[in-house]
Amino acid sequence: MSAWQILSRAGSILLAVGITVGIAIFASRFDIEQLRQYGYPGVFLASLLANATIALPVPGVAVTIGTALALPNEWWLVALVGAVGEALGESTAYLAGYGGSGVIENRHMYQRLHTWMERHGMATVFVLSVIPNPLIDLAGLAAGASKYPYYKFILACWLGKSIKTLIICWAAINSATWLLRFLA
Repeated sequence: MSAWQILSRAGSILLAVGITVGIAIFASRFDIEQLRQYGYPGVFLASLLANATIALPVPGVAVTIGTALALPNEWWLVALVGAVGEALGESTAYLAGYGGSGVIENRHMYQRLHTWMERHGMATVFVLSVIPNPLIDLAGLAAGASKYPYYKFILACWLGKSIKTLIICWAAINSATWLLRFLA
């Protein structure tokens, strides 16, 4: 491996770790729920920040749901804005994987996801983005490590996260409506 490749990988890993640590510090000092009052930009930022952390749970979807409930006629638009932020936030995992993922390469689940990425890249990212779970971070690492094209990764991630947030916001709106009718 050349010196340039080593520096490139080290820089990518440091950037991803720096972003994750920065967001963790930011989230611990700032009530992310306050972003709800900022509407669409708040949903985008909360979703971006929540998904930019690698394996650290930050409740960005709570802001999306809260804003969808505050804007019931535009819940679908709130969901799509949240999905854009979530998909772009997953770029940190992709970047960390692209720079080198020696820390987790020996983990069984990572190896399985890496194989899935090589065989069924877009489908793997799409399915793991639709289902609310932390495996999308590992898929992002695997996508980056396998040098999977970024535009395919981000497109599959956005499509999956769009379906997920649309379903979650739809369920929240309908549950709230049903509950209000039930209690009235």
